[in-house]
Amino acid sequence: MKATYIDYTDTNSFSKTLLAYIKADEPLSSFYGNKPTLEGFEKQIALKQGFKFRNILVDQLRDQYGDLLKDSPEVAKNIQLLQDEHTFTVTTGHQLNIFTGPLYFIFKIVTAIRLADDLKKQFPNKEFIPVYWMATEDHDFAEINNTRVFGKKITWEEDAKSATGRMDTSTMTEVIKQYTQTFGLSDIATKLTEMVDDAYAKGMNLADATRTFVNSLFKDYGLLIIDADRAAFKALFSPIMETDILEEKSFKAINKTNDALEELGYSTQVHAREINFFYLTDEFRERIVRLPDGRFEILHQNIYFTEAEIKKEIQEHPERFSPNVVMRPMYQEVILPNLAYIGGGAEIVYWLQLKANFDQYKVPFPILIPRNSALIGDDSLASKIYRLDLTFKSIFKPLNTLKNDYVKRKTKQRLQLQDEWMEMNAIFMRIKLRAHKIDPTLSASTDAVKARLKKAMNNLEKKFLKAEKRNHEDALIQIERIKDKLFPGGGLQERTDNFAVLYLKYGDDLIKELIKAFNPLDFKFTILY
Repeated sequence: MKATYIDYTDTNSFSKTLLAYIKADEPLSSFYGNKPTLEGFEKQIALKQGFKFRNILVDQLRDQYGDLLKDSPEVAKNIQLLQDEHTFTVTTGHQLNIFTGPLYFIFKIVTAIRLADDLKKQFPNKEFIPVYWMATEDHDFAEINNTRVFGKKITWEEDAKSATGRMDTSTMTEVIKQYTQTFGLSDIATKLTEMVDDAYAKGMNLADATRTFVNSLFKDYGLLIIDADRAAFKALFSPIMETDILEEKSFKAINKTNDALEELGYSTQVHAREINFFYLTDEFRERIVRLPDGRFEILHQNIYFTEAEIKKEIQEHPERFSPNVVMRPMYQEVILPNLAYIGGGAEIVYWLQLKANFDQYKVPFPILIPRNSALIGDDSLASKIYRLDLTFKSIFKPLNTLKNDYVKRKTKQRLQLQDEWMEMNAIFMRIKLRAHKIDPTLSASTDAVKARLKKAMNNLEKKFLKAEKRNHEDALIQIERIKDKLFPGGGLQERTDNFAVLYLKYGDDLIKELIKAFNPLDFKFTILY
């Protein structure tokens, strides 16, 4: 594939806060730690050099992978490397979207793989391992139960309860059939169908199914896939759990940060609660709240704890306490020797809200890396763009703007009446002066006539443009089709299409080409064709 790059600002698709972070605007500097540069990584390595939980991490990963390691030598090697004090991770995370969900799921993981490779070249005496953190404890099933492939939305209809990672995939038979029937007939289609069946048709829970499927795509790159819904991991986090639940420290720190960000004019994504943990069982995941009498209630479950009882529950059953969106990042950084977190625009924004909380718990704050974003076309699409006198930068403009600009470039007639209006304006200035001499109150009448004429001339310009559009109808239809192809539903391709649309065309070369094209520390939008 050929690659070209444009600034994120030229896409008109990303938030003011993310763009400010990419540009390293000084007002934001106090809301993150080391910068996303090689110098920043050198400092971050020193911060994480004392990571203490390597043996537990290795044991848990081997247990989670089980027999998958027999056919995943690069993964097995990277798990072994985690025992070495000079080995570090770069992590991305995402929900358990069925069949990986939107294309950017793949982009996140590819960014992590490429970043790990780049860091190894810069720091050859260290090891860097890409990690995908599965959001197995999330319970928002409506966000993950669907995907869109070849314009068709496919939905897993199921009654959800508790954490999505614990859901049984044995009810996915129909949704698997709907998904794989879109693949057509080819060797790649057969391979992808087998990968889907191996993961989702074996009756595993959704966490294990997702690991199996993602591993089949990325095992050759040594990607480690972690499920943190484990008692052994939660035990490592239990001191922070207890402090946060009893003292509400995160609530205070994050709210203060939110006020500071909003005062600078930046938006915030998440808001802390007094208690930022859920109580988790196989049947439910419900908020913990403190009652006026000092007890703790599990909402909607008629379960109550005194302070002494909840301390005991945390010590004996840490797996029953599930961090919410503001505590999950800290949990990740406690149990991994992690240097960087790779996230989408909204994720980077909410991570900026968390640094003060990390600081008060003395947990090193990771380097924040916006994931690579991309638009993927092909040579025929690129040829059409160039033939229509467009560029990969200009196609991010609204459709109507593209059409109008094209007509104005191509027409032999002058469609705008600025020169004529300047002449008219000069005439009206003279008329207004004459009217004022006759009767000062007539000036307003002159302005009213002028305003009506200006409106009439604007309408005439629109008619000129509309008439010329009819003369270029074929080209304008092509522009519309290009926009529909690259911006389905009016949004970025990566936020709508499932990866299967491209994988069926390119096979395993898709991931190879993405790894080659992405440059995680350049912070540019990638266009591939």
